[in-house]
Amino acid sequence: MARPSEPIFNIPPVIVWLCAAMALLHGARSLLSDTDDLSVLLWLAFIPARYDPGLTNSLQFPGGIAADIWTFVTYSFLHAEILHIAVNLVWLLAFGSAVAWRFGAVRFLLFFAATAAAGAGAFLFTHFGDLIPLIGASGAISGAMAAACRFVFAEDGPLGVLSGRDRAAYLVPAVPLREALKNRRVVVFLAVWFVLNLLFGASALTENFTNATVAWEAHLGGFLAGLLLFPLFDPVPRLTGSAPLAPRGGEEDD
Repeated sequence: MARPSEPIFNIPPVIVWLCAAMALLHGARSLLSDTDDLSVLLWLAFIPARYDPGLTNSLQFPGGIAADIWTFVTYSFLHAEILHIAVNLVWLLAFGSAVAWRFGAVRFLLFFAATAAAGAGAFLFTHFGDLIPLIGASGAISGAMAAACRFVFAEDGPLGVLSGRDRAAYLVPAVPLREALKNRRVVVFLAVWFVLNLLFGASALTENFTNATVAWEAHLGGFLAGLLLFPLFDPVPRLTGSAPLAPRGGEEDD
């Protein structure tokens, strides 16, 4: 009997709500004056200068220590312009959906926050003391891309050669990273992703860090975090040398 297919646009509710939150916030900011929008950025964007003791004595950032913590994540809900948010929402729908179906809503939100924070940390390392704000969900989306490549290319995964189009394809057991790296499609995906982002980085270096429009460091930080932290969030038992265990993820989706 043929397996029932999933609708093409069957998007996890947690992804719908994330996209809606980003879109609504962007729309609300478009109605603000420049002064009020700057205030939003100071409260929610990730600004490396916050963490430079030499600058905090002369510059006052709102929110204090609490904002020093929450901006590691809240920056990912802000975007620069329509094209910026549109591109990010498309990638979030594509890769975030696959990971959210596997992780469930709570795990996915925690994963989103962890990879966003990793992206901010990488940006802080390369831009310490800069006043340039980091905004956009690209770091967390890069983390979702990395997590997705851990299972979507499996034979029975969503993009595998034996894949069906039902929800079970998102719950296939994942092999350890060293085994996943033996999959040619995973290697090609990783190579293309890293080359593209290194090209962004090279472009930024030849122009000027402060003039760069693509936060490639946040991309790399989020991607590496997603690749390495995947087992900590994955509810599906990993595939070992023995027969795979039955997946137990997805029940808590919403």
